[in-house]
Amino acid sequence: MSDESPVCATCGATAPDPALATITWTRGIENGRDVWTCDRCSREHLRSIEGKLDSAWW
Repeated sequence: MSDESPVCATCGATAPDPALATITWTRGIENGRDVWTCDRCSREHLRSIEGKLDSAWW
């Protein structure tokens, strides 16, 4: 992971600590690029994430 803070692809929140985001945020790969989802959005969309639904369906 780079030193840049990830940005949530769902709500646009920025991780306050990039190192902590690797533990509390969800990382996925869509169309060959990393996509980050914050802990709040991850909890809200957990069933869709576990069902491997594309984020467009959320």
